[in-house]
Amino acid sequence: MPLEASKNAFITCAVTGSGGSQDRSPHVPRSPEQIANSAIDAAKAGAAVVHCHVREPDTGKPSRRIELYKELTERIRAADVDVVLNLTAGMGGDIVYGGPESPLPYNTDATDMVGATERVEHVRVCRPEICTLDCGTMNFAEADYVMTNTPGTLRAMAQMMTEMGARIEIEAFDTGHLWLAKQLVSEGLIEDPVMVQLCMGIPWGAPNDLNTFMAMVNNVPSDWIKSAFAIGRDQMNYVAATVLAGGNIRVGLEDNLWLEKGVLATNAQLVEKAATIATNMGTNLMTAAEVRELIKVEKRAPLQA
Repeated sequence: MPLEASKNAFITCAVTGSGGSQDRSPHVPRSPEQIANSAIDAAKAGAAVVHCHVREPDTGKPSRRIELYKELTERIRAADVDVVLNLTAGMGGDIVYGGPESPLPYNTDATDMVGATERVEHVRVCRPEICTLDCGTMNFAEADYVMTNTPGTLRAMAQMMTEMGARIEIEAFDTGHLWLAKQLVSEGLIEDPVMVQLCMGIPWGAPNDLNTFMAMVNNVPSDWIKSAFAIGRDQMNYVAATVLAGGNIRVGLEDNLWLEKGVLATNAQLVEKAATIATNMGTNLMTAAEVRELIKVEKRAPLQA
């Protein structure tokens, strides 16, 4: 069956993420002002969607503080460029065990586990158009770190997100995550139009080889809106691969710090490079307004106190 390449696609810029990259590049934003400015620059470069985490401004460590999210989203909404706001809801599900011979008690300094309601409180307050839902549990890079998303927690979070009026973007790190996501959709917890982000190359999820990528693509229902990315040096290769597979694009400093060998990137530069690849392949880049029409949401304002 031949692939049908994307005639129209949108670019998501994943602005800063929650990984320990804050000291590896001066371009990784930390404060809400820095994250907002980087997101705005990415939007001016061609990103229709910005996917945002927040960090502690002094250390750059990942954070869930509501006041940081509020400042970030207010700054983006006040900008002179239109962009769809996508907030992570992946924080608060991290378990770091005590080690192979003494897994319990957990490493309390690194473990961040909270209930479903607390994990989506910033979504309730800030009212983004899109929020993410990591549809599965997996070993995550480091030796004793598990990203934890049980079916019960995901059902609770998905129901709350839907009731809040946010469009859920499923984040799938392996084929089993797509299986669970389909179940949540069948139960009515994730509403149409369904969005999915295929996350390739994150240890220890789906590797970023093309055979695995196509297995992921072939497990996505035809009526879902799919996007995909790979981390590190394969980020730009997957711009082309995703367009060929009929999907939308994600780039940004959350996933890759480099513009080319030896050259650290800004978010805007990564978006510009992705836009050039996509348009050279004959793909039209969608605006924020066109994305809202596609995913059937309206531009939202924050919750009033």
